[in-house]
Amino acid sequence: MIRVAVVDDQTLVRQGIRSLLALSDEVDVVGEGDDGESALALAAGGGLDVLLLDLRMPRRDGLWALGAMRERGLAVPVLVLTTFDDDELVLAALLAGARGYLLKDVTLEHLLSAVRTLADGGTALEPALTDRLLRAAAAARPAAPAGLLAPEPLTPRELDVLRLVAAGWSNKEIAAALHLAPGTVKNHVTAVLLKLGVRDRTRAVLRALELGLLGGVRSSGEPRRSLG
Repeated sequence: MIRVAVVDDQTLVRQGIRSLLALSDEVDVVGEGDDGESALALAAGGGLDVLLLDLRMPRRDGLWALGAMRERGLAVPVLVLTTFDDDELVLAALLAGARGYLLKDVTLEHLLSAVRTLADGGTALEPALTDRLLRAAAAARPAAPAGLLAPEPLTPRELDVLRLVAAGWSNKEIAAALHLAPGTVKNHVTAVLLKLGVRDRTRAVLRALELGLLGGVRSSGEPRRSLG
């Protein structure tokens, strides 16, 4: 069973998500919260596979919770709950360590797919980000110092791996799709992070989007996507 906690200040939203997840025999909702402090407490308590986190909450919000989790070294995969007008907040959450996002009107199929993806070590980041989010990503990135070299070009195989990472595939899925050993995929992912100058998969996708490396990436299709 995938152990999930839901943190949202709106009771109806929490109840709705819990009701959706209860329809699956793969997921067990083991906790709920209504602000950032309760999110931190749930993450610190251990035993979570995925934390569903709202961003706009009273007192301590979702961004505060992500920062606090990072300071304490809590590595619970966080899936952000958002609305259509939260582009800048979503970007901030991804840069703060969230592993993906979904809309609050998500279908059961997409919700379960996103939860599975994060539990498997993947990211639930929609490659077809809105223009506003892409502009925000570019604006949020500091200007490169004069004379700084462009990122080292990725090999064709590294690009293949990067595109599947952007589509939310786990290392295991990528290995099966590309007929590679899981250790080889891990090495490719590490090389991609080093070449792009980032420290995690989510930032690698954001950087790749900024550089125009992900043209033609599909967010739905085989074998499964998180947020089609």
